[in-house]
Amino acid sequence: MFPVTGTASLALALVFGAMFGWLLHRGRVSDYNTIVGQFLFRDFTVIKIMLTAIVVGGVGVFALVQMGYAQFHIKPADMLAVGLGAALFGVGMVIYGYCPGTALAAIGGGSLHALVGAVGMLVGGVAYALSFDWVSKAIIPVGQMGKVQLPQLLGVGAPVIFVALGVVALVVFALIERARA
Repeated sequence: MFPVTGTASLALALVFGAMFGWLLHRGRVSDYNTIVGQFLFRDFTVIKIMLTAIVVGGVGVFALVQMGYAQFHIKPADMLAVGLGAALFGVGMVIYGYCPGTALAAIGGGSLHALVGAVGMLVGGVAYALSFDWVSKAIIPVGQMGKVQLPQLLGVGAPVIFVALGVVALVVFALIERARA
């Protein structure tokens, strides 16, 4: 297997990005009403797509690593920073009605309000960059766990986690369908 670099990697990025956007549109998760419906517990399209993507993507990446076609680049588990970032991301998603990926897909589909919100994402990115010195001293050190993976923390193999995650996804899907009936 040869590494893809240069112009070929840019072309592949464009192709895969277009495919990702198309899939988001087909799955209706680039639609503001679908995402807001998830937060109102009326439309569970987002959670079904996300759980499917997590399971399939996780198994796919694990397989690529096992076959030697990819390698993990593990980031430190800085729990306070991750928790605060997740909370900020969630609040932003509720207010905006999109996550960054679905926002870009909506912009590609012609959504003006998604474009206006993307400016807010850029402003947030700049604010984070400008405050990073403070964040790196005051927030990141709290709750540092180092470069760990879930299998290490739980003391089980990755396949066990994927099976458990698959079971959780199936149970969630069944509960959603039962509630809709």
